Amino acid sequence: MASTYSFDVTTGVDLQEVDNAVNQASKEVAQRYDFKGSTAAIEYKRAEEMLVLTAEDDFRMTALWDIVQSKLIKRGVPVKNLDVGDTKEATGSSARKEIKLKTALDKETARKVAATIKEAKLKKVQASIQEDQVRVTAPDKDDLQAAIALLRKGDFGVELQFGNYR
Repeated sequence: MASTYSFDVTTGVDLQEVDNAVNQASKEVAQRYDFKGSTAAIEYKRAEEMLVLTAEDDFRMTALWDIVQSKLIKRGVPVKNLDVGDTKEATGSSARKEIKLKTALDKETARKVAATIKEAKLKKVQASIQEDQVRVTAPDKDDLQAAIALLRKGDFGVELQFGNYR
């Protein structure tokens, strides 16, 4: 029997589901009456983990973002893991919006997760930051379950995922 148990706290999005959602949103934009004759487009840059929305004006940009967001939600992509930029003026009279995908815990969020566990003073539960994840260890599985419950209650700006439970 193991002397200590552990689990990893990470975050991320399924890039294939994002691709599927973008394809569905593009099809809907092509069929919608309010986008007929417009240059609205959704570009998915998988290597840069980014979505780029372009539309002719703010009204169409808002409608385009609503379509993309609804498709992402339907595909199970956590909207908390999207870093939505401001709408910027692009060439001519068009608007552009960049949305970055958070695929790993940044250092600040990892510190918040570790600090939350340490501040809770759970019995012999320790959290250590390992690159883009936080490893939580304890000698008792019940203490780990309490740590998971504590983290689920907190708001860290991203949707946390718990894995590698052993």
